[in-house]
Amino acid sequence: MGGFFGAALHEDCVFDLFYGTDYHSHLGTRRAGMAVIGKQGFNRAIHNIENSPFRTKFSTDVLDMEGNMGIGCISDYDPQPLMVRSHHGTYAIVTVGKVNNTDEIVEEIFSHSQTHFLEMSGGDINKTELVAAIINQKDNLIEGIRFAQELIDGSMTILLLTNTGIYCARDKLGRTPIMIGKKNEGFCATFESFAYKKLGYSDYHELGPGEIDVITPDSCTILVQPGKKMRICTFLWTYYGYPPSAYEGTAVEKMRYDCGKYMAQRDGLTIEDIDTVAGVPDSGIAHAIGYSNESKIPYSRPFIKYTPTWPRSFMPTMQTKRDLIAKMKLIPVRELIQDQRLLLIDDSIVRGTQLRETTEFLYESGAKEVHVRPACPPILFGCKYINFSRATSDMELIARRLIAQEEGGDVARDVLDDYANPDTERYEKLLELMRRQMNFSSLAFNRMDDMIRATGLPEDSLCTYCWNGRE
Repeated sequence: MGGFFGAALHEDCVFDLFYGTDYHSHLGTRRAGMAVIGKQGFNRAIHNIENSPFRTKFSTDVLDMEGNMGIGCISDYDPQPLMVRSHHGTYAIVTVGKVNNTDEIVEEIFSHSQTHFLEMSGGDINKTELVAAIINQKDNLIEGIRFAQELIDGSMTILLLTNTGIYCARDKLGRTPIMIGKKNEGFCATFESFAYKKLGYSDYHELGPGEIDVITPDSCTILVQPGKKMRICTFLWTYYGYPPSAYEGTAVEKMRYDCGKYMAQRDGLTIEDIDTVAGVPDSGIAHAIGYSNESKIPYSRPFIKYTPTWPRSFMPTMQTKRDLIAKMKLIPVRELIQDQRLLLIDDSIVRGTQLRETTEFLYESGAKEVHVRPACPPILFGCKYINFSRATSDMELIARRLIAQEEGGDVARDVLDDYANPDTERYEKLLELMRRQMNFSSLAFNRMDDMIRATGLPEDSLCTYCWNGRE
């Protein structure tokens, strides 16, 4: 995943850019960068943030940067912003998204120009460099951005900084957001809406799918009107969006609370069945509070996440290291676990490793029962549109592995559809297989219809691909 922030002000923008970008640190863990344009032209800094937070790495850079317009990003993989010099002039660019057809695009570009790409470690091409190369195939930036969004299989949201303004382009189906904030000094563009509110901006405009705007210190102008079809990622609310943010008018914390409430209504469990409800920190907490308040079962924190020095659990490239760090961060409070029947809510089950280990240490700490309620349906398909998970194969997903074992190999699409339907015997079988595999006392997932209801948006506006394969 990744996040971005841009500012176009009548005064120096570096302060806003520094803190606005930092407010996206929950979305990426490997690279970060800022680029500004001022009297001395462009100035850029990029750092690796795997072992040190954004503010620490950039605290000295901001002292040397000045300019009234700038863009910044937190990235899970690609170094950016990139500086590009082309027939459009010099510009800086950041992107958030995923490109599934890189080889085909590169071959197409090679057939029409002498462009070359610098390979990163592992032989990959920086996707932001690829996007810039596509944009440069056209006569102007607007045509180039639209061409990139049409050509890319996946999704691509873009901020592009020139000496006249910042172009803001939401991906064509709106899978990721762009919000515009306004204050007396100018405008900003951001992935997370809360990022600008602490800097004195107020809500101004949320881009629609495929919309392209340009912001300057004086104005926000719509250059390309939004499309009518939207597929915004539902995981924005369920997992990786920050609690105080809102997308399409729905607050993340409120959506999670309602998810928990609806799960409790469907479960029908009471204090006669469960002693306490707990959420896996951090994204499971609001779900758990919603469940607790609706069911009247007390909420507690039987384990605490230690965050002052540990990096985020998905930062290392090796899954085994991420799992180890996740386990070490959760510290049990044995007095709240001993002899308790716990109902545990997490945002999702992807590979299953971390939640299984969490359950094991709850039992080791004296829990009598551990009942699990993930806040979204079983994940059956790896994401094609954004990098919310580093899974490289559907078989890394625990649900798909268990289905393949049960069905004896390759599974037809209609069979997968049956497993995704909560009203079928196959779905119940999958839940029992997962429950036994992970040693839960019971297991029930949030249903798709309840999760969608919690967003307050129509189903055809949401991307639900990872749960039902619907594109």
